[in-house]
Amino acid sequence: MPSNHDHTHDHDHTHAHDPSHDDMHTHDPAQPAWKHDGVCVIAGGNLDSNTAQTPGMDRRAAINFARVGAKKLWAGTVTIHADAKTGAHHHGHLESVIYVIRGRARMRWGDQLEFTAEAGPGDFIYVPPYVPHQEINASATELLECVLCRSDGEAVAVNLDIEPVEKPDTVLWIDPTHPQGGV
Repeated sequence: MPSNHDHTHDHDHTHAHDPSHDDMHTHDPAQPAWKHDGVCVIAGGNLDSNTAQTPGMDRRAAINFARVGAKKLWAGTVTIHADAKTGAHHHGHLESVIYVIRGRARMRWGDQLEFTAEAGPGDFIYVPPYVPHQEINASATELLECVLCRSDGEAVAVNLDIEPVEKPDTVLWIDPTHPQGGV
């Protein structure tokens, strides 16, 4: 019995979405557009560090408009080195959700970062819009690794000039182009 499924257009969607890609296919009006561009998988080793940064942490984008065409959310990872603290910042009108994968997160927030709470693996942290906050790796020996989601495709990070309760440590910039000990 012949199959009604056309295999000629099936392809792997492990690539980053290019919005101009939509014009590369001539879609049959009888076929929904999502048959070709419905799901994108972004490999964990293919995250983008070209995003708003705050001293003391490394943010990497997985899902945003530029990569997949997302208009209403941003998702990625954040890593804070052992015993490191970020500078005070907020994310404008965006809501943020942080999911702790590994390590222990200490969050400080408030006008003088006077409030505190801690979260560990499996815990979720919600940060409302415009709330001044600071992320702290509460471990002196283990990386703090988290997944981060925001309520818009924008990468907003407004660094604040307020005196935090726990002052940020100097954190070396470590990535493929700045090896350990580099600046």
